[in-house]
Amino acid sequence: MAVVNFTLITEFLLVEYSSIREIQVLHAVLFLMIYLAALMGNLLTITAIATDPHLHSPMYFFLSNLSLLDIGFISVTLPKFIVNSLTGIQSISLLGCMAQIFLFIFFGSTEIALLIAMSYDRFVAICHPLHYGVTMTPTRCLWATAGSWLSGFIYATIHTGNMFRLPFSGSNEIHQYFCDIPDVLKVASSEVLNTEFVLLLAGSSFSLICLVFLFVSYARIFSSVLKIPSIEGRYKALSTCAPQLIILLLFLLSAIFAALKAPSDSSTVQNLLVAMSYTILPPFINPIIYSLRNQRIKVALTRMIKQIILPKKEMSILE
Repeated sequence: MAVVNFTLITEFLLVEYSSIREIQVLHAVLFLMIYLAALMGNLLTITAIATDPHLHSPMYFFLSNLSLLDIGFISVTLPKFIVNSLTGIQSISLLGCMAQIFLFIFFGSTEIALLIAMSYDRFVAICHPLHYGVTMTPTRCLWATAGSWLSGFIYATIHTGNMFRLPFSGSNEIHQYFCDIPDVLKVASSEVLNTEFVLLLAGSSFSLICLVFLFVSYARIFSSVLKIPSIEGRYKALSTCAPQLIILLLFLLSAIFAALKAPSDSSTVQNLLVAMSYTILPPFINPIIYSLRNQRIKVALTRMIKQIILPKKEMSILE
């Protein structure tokens, strides 16, 4: 791949992890299977929640939005990588790179905001159960969800607008399978870098406040759960918040990986694995966590699959 130094960049060259055609096709097939599995898992979750009246509650409303975000998050990077592996074309236009970064930040930051809303929902449900119906009304849930999407949009617009407001110059190689933000910032102007540093500092400070709120909420939740006298009651309370806590920890660990990862000047398999940990793993694992840990979703999925596979007459006989 040619490296063009000290010239204005009109496109970026994404990494080519192997020059062997068979391995490129193998990569495409493998990641296509992962992508389809993630899509199917999240779509099944959304469909089960939408079609089952027993799941029309705030917790599952937030979960359906989380699944929708996961579909968007994994669709930002993986389809492009699959197409590149099949066609052998590694370039991405400046506009395409800008769209990828915008959507990556948008879905990621919206998911953080939604996880905060989900933790507050569990906090009210377990710590203040008598006030749950009054506090978590449908209108407030809609406002919390709309606020999450809007905050993600604003945050992504500010960052992307700053990064692409001035031309790039230097090497146009990105040592990753998508437009990774640290690699793009390496060829940005000093003025953009200074502004981006201020934006990241402000964003990190706000994220730290959110993390403190999340950990305090879950500390209060577990404290309340331990006070429940019956083992069955404790298990029921934990079963409603444990999947969310697992998803939260997975997302935070992925975010830490992304934040602490230094930009690399080489294309290695290790870079690919690190990138997969925060771009592919959360959307792929989240529906598995919920289908395995949440009894109501398992029942709804089982009922839905039976209705699809078995005719109505056979269903009535079985029931």
